[in-house]
Amino acid sequence: MAATAVTVRACLGIACKNTEVTLKCPTCLKLGKESYFCSQDCFKNNWSEHKSLHKQQSKPTSILRALKDLTSPTPLPANPETGTHNPWPNFKYSGSLRPYYPLSPTRKVPLHIARPDYHADGIPRSEQRAQRHKIEVLEAKGIEGMRKVCRLAREVLDIAAAMVKPGVTTDQIDEVVHNACIERDSYPSPLNYRYFPKSVCTSVNEVICHGIPDQRPLQDGDIINIDVTLYHNGYHGDLNETYYVGPLAASNPDTVRVVEAARECLDKAIAIVKPGMQFRDPGNIIAAHSKTKGTSVVTAYCGHGINSLFHCAPNVPHYANNKAVGTAKEGMCFTIEPMINLGSYKDKTWPDDWTSTTTDGRLSAQFEHTLLVTKNGVEVLTARLPTSPGGPVPMPEAAVATKVPPKEDVLVVGVPGEKEGVQVDEQGSGAVLAS
Repeated sequence: MAATAVTVRACLGIACKNTEVTLKCPTCLKLGKESYFCSQDCFKNNWSEHKSLHKQQSKPTSILRALKDLTSPTPLPANPETGTHNPWPNFKYSGSLRPYYPLSPTRKVPLHIARPDYHADGIPRSEQRAQRHKIEVLEAKGIEGMRKVCRLAREVLDIAAAMVKPGVTTDQIDEVVHNACIERDSYPSPLNYRYFPKSVCTSVNEVICHGIPDQRPLQDGDIINIDVTLYHNGYHGDLNETYYVGPLAASNPDTVRVVEAARECLDKAIAIVKPGMQFRDPGNIIAAHSKTKGTSVVTAYCGHGINSLFHCAPNVPHYANNKAVGTAKEGMCFTIEPMINLGSYKDKTWPDDWTSTTTDGRLSAQFEHTLLVTKNGVEVLTARLPTSPGGPVPMPEAAVATKVPPKEDVLVVGVPGEKEGVQVDEQGSGAVLAS
């Protein structure tokens, strides 16, 4: 059979001889021209010279071309010097945050590191096979495995948190988290879990959870939640915290109110964990404290069992009057991870099918720990260390309380990976597991 003809294209970077080109200049595309670059770095380094070609290429646009651009515009760079763009320019975002694409290439995991079953095709078959209502009680070996992976997860989160400052991109945080996992002979659990493309979740400002790291630099006044999970020696350890970016964030009364409310909600919920606690009880504690802070509780996601599986029974909802079933017993491991919003509790998902944001564009904050039920109470396996970055911030003096919008009817959502409007989970919690 005949071979397919291959057109050889060279990178336009000065002195660059690379013929493996995969990127096109978006401005040239809009002008009806094609120009190729081998990488984002090459594009950035040659931008000052390359942009002069745009003036030479410019010409009057026909009426038909103008109409075409109106109906299906080519994504433009958010910043001409970086080449980033918004992949969904026609999507109705709820707030000011936008994705900064392209994403960096998928990061590799060395072959010697043990992987969960979903690492190749994204499908967690072991979770699908697990009995829906059976909550595993760990023996001594499993408990030690959980203690170790959770200690490692705390180390990795602290390394990531130390990076938080204006100018750092969430993709840079992802790279550091990925490398820190590898250094600890651990697999970053989010990577390819149900096709999640990165090694950590980074949720900025109005993002409730599952934010995908990209090229956006953090700004003074932002908040960022970093959600880290490691898989080590057959067990997962999961935790997250929300951090203030720069002095503007820590001096904003509303920002401090929602972040500290989320932190306190988790602490108060952990305080009631012991053998005999019903898994519906933390939601009542969280909802009551959130109300005193003038904030709302996200109902679409919940805490979850964790051990050799990333997500399993029990479900631990964070809202009041939930129908979760089950009772805590010594040796059980699970997470509590309340998501607290400054405005409405409702959520909206971006077209990437992962990034969950508030519907009103107001801030959201979250904190999470992996917990082990002990004979007389609870062990916080992912507890903060004396050296851990972040921590509570006092309320600025100028703080003024605002009212939460009246609570609307709760829309029941499905199990992980399914969309709104599908079945209620059998435990009756009506919540999707958060990772």
